[in-house]
Amino acid sequence: MIDENLTQEQRVLRTMRKVLAGVIKDTTPREGMPNPLSSNTIEDIKACFALISAREAELYQGHMKPVPVYADQPRSATVIPIGQKKHPMPEDDGGDDAA
Repeated sequence: MIDENLTQEQRVLRTMRKVLAGVIKDTTPREGMPNPLSSNTIEDIKACFALISAREAELYQGHMKPVPVYADQPRSATVIPIGQKKHPMPEDDGGDDAA
């Protein structure tokens, strides 16, 4: 993605996410080795990721433009009422179409 189209806040959030991911990658112990980070630090990192994600979602929602809906616009879905009586079938006009 091109950073030119991002706001300063979006660039900060992206950089913070990359730095945190790099710290996790660099400090993740090999199998059988103890983790150098304390449980509290791990939980704090998770909380940081959650806050970054929440703020990014807020920024994304703020940039979405609502799509106008017009009364004469064809609907993309058909509403089917549930629990209502069925309409009677149209009467056969008695004509014989099998000729």
